[in-house]
Amino acid sequence: MEKVLCKNSKARHNYFLEDFFETGIVLIGGEVKSLRNGKGNLSDSYVSVKEGEVFILNFHISPYLFATEEKQDPLRRRKLLLHKSEIKKLIGKMTREGYTIIPTKVYLKDGKIKVEIALAKGKKLYDKREAIKKKDMERETARGGK
Repeated sequence: MEKVLCKNSKARHNYFLEDFFETGIVLIGGEVKSLRNGKGNLSDSYVSVKEGEVFILNFHISPYLFATEEKQDPLRRRKLLLHKSEIKKLIGKMTREGYTIIPTKVYLKDGKIKVEIALAKGKKLYDKREAIKKKDMERETARGGK
């Protein structure tokens, strides 16, 4: 049973998404409560690999109002938890084939917060226009069929 806490709604519009990975994330107590209340934003976030570790950057988690620890930076970089083999696969695809890694959604699974990341290639403007035309055509045929 998954409960989606936040989604990157522009991911499918701006990128061709290929391989998906489920990762854990290192959070501080107040961030967990804030995410459970739906206060996360993935819109401008991306994933970076440094020295064999994977981090999510620009993932905005609003501070939890009733937290007792000192306030954290809402945009701080957070470590993602992956197996070494998965990290090597990501690094290989990024360097050889020009992929980027973006987070697609954050969800609750078995009481733990998980992040779904995807290997993605950027869409060109004409690809985006083509996708919009295709979606409009499907919408028109669905209306006409009723």
